[in-house]
Amino acid sequence: MKFEIEFFGHENIRSNHQKTIEITKESNLTPRGDCIVGVNAKSSCADLPASLKSKLKNPDVKIKFSIRVDGESFIIEGKGHPDLILSHSEDIVIRKSDFICPRTLGIQCDKASDLLPRSMVKKLQNPKTLGIFTIIVD
Repeated sequence: MKFEIEFFGHENIRSNHQKTIEITKESNLTPRGDCIVGVNAKSSCADLPASLKSKLKNPDVKIKFSIRVDGESFIIEGKGHPDLILSHSEDIVIRKSDFICPRTLGIQCDKASDLLPRSMVKKLQNPKTLGIFTIIVD
């Protein structure tokens, strides 16, 4: 199963958080939001299809996330969990840790926003840049 979410860049994207990656439906971003890689996202955790949510709650499932921007691609691998809430109406966060809250989409991820290629971050600092966040669950 594959689900894609469009989002846009913002001049305050820093992408230097060492534990998380976030996209948000919000349009405003302060420099303190250092895990955020995209704003004006078309979907949040609450908007995901029920069939995808049920797959994400399987602890044995391996999840692949990709962030595509202007021909570049960044792949993150993580896990699902039966306690995922997936109800936040604005945000999606993937985490290296096991922390779960309504914004959490995946845990035990192998990368965080600090590893996003700087060339991609530079492109995402332009508010007109379109990105695609893809969730792939086998």
